[in-house]
Amino acid sequence: MPNTMSSAFQFFRVIMIGAALILGAVIYRPVNAASCPELLQHTFPSLQDGTPQSLCQYQGKVILVVNTASFCGFTDQYGGLEVLYRKYRAHGLVVLGFPSNDFGNQEPGDSKQIAKFCRRTYNVEFPMLEKSHVVGSQRTPFYAELARRSGKSPRWNFHKYLIDRAGSQVLGFESAVVPDDKQFLAALHKLLDARKPLSRKT
Repeated sequence: MPNTMSSAFQFFRVIMIGAALILGAVIYRPVNAASCPELLQHTFPSLQDGTPQSLCQYQGKVILVVNTASFCGFTDQYGGLEVLYRKYRAHGLVVLGFPSNDFGNQEPGDSKQIAKFCRRTYNVEFPMLEKSHVVGSQRTPFYAELARRSGKSPRWNFHKYLIDRAGSQVLGFESAVVPDDKQFLAALHKLLDARKPLSRKT
């Protein structure tokens, strides 16, 4: 009889612990997940190691999104982008690089080759995500939404999108606009200086 009661108690205890864990998982939500703007609700593998990276981790920051390529006339812009990242990241800027082979077959390498090139040639430290399609029927939903909100699709490598801190406003800049262009910097400074609005409706 005591063994039966002990077994029943242990079974009941396991059931209660399991229920508590399930309930905790249902109730718990990361503090910032609910407030993540719709535009940032996308996840991409890291270029370096394939680790999934949610763009929601950058909510509240000004985000500069660039489709990059290793063998382009604009490839030297990697250096300027890295300068921007190091200069303004403490003020809330993050630069996101998306290698793409959509234009002129100028990014033919795989992830390891691209990551090695960026690191060794330009000492890139800003986040680089997986090789992606940025135009056409195979473009990622993220890039489709960037084009919709800005009214501009990339026409070549190193097209730039600036996303405001609320994740709602998107500004597009052509490939030839270099990272230290005066008008581009003016737009960047304006977004960096802006406070996040209370509403995050998009």
